[in-house]
Amino acid sequence: MKTLAELKAIRDRMQNQVGIRAEDHNHIRVVVGMATCGIAAGARPVLNTLAKEVQERGLTDKVAVTQTGCIGLCQYEPIVEVMAPGQPKVTYIKMTPEKAVEVVNRHLVGGHVVDEYTLGAADIK
Repeated sequence: MKTLAELKAIRDRMQNQVGIRAEDHNHIRVVVGMATCGIAAGARPVLNTLAKEVQERGLTDKVAVTQTGCIGLCQYEPIVEVMAPGQPKVTYIKMTPEKAVEVVNRHLVGGHVVDEYTLGAADIK
């Protein structure tokens, strides 16, 4: 078992690492919902396509592609959220690898939200 001082040192070190990542306001974060419902709906190929496109276009210094668990909107899976510094979060729904390429081209590279794939464009009743 660790001593209280060792545990405190580990906690402080980890908080500093998390703080460094949280303070990086220069990256665009692209998050893919990878809970069971997302995976069943096809999120894995979407995640792989986004990661591949970002890598191939040399965007890794500006864009971080990550995964998360349940986003809570199962009927709209696969879901991709784009969080750019100083801009509102954009939630893309019912994504496919082909749509993911378009989001990279138009949104991440071109700076224009692909409105027709967003949650706001969905006919929610």
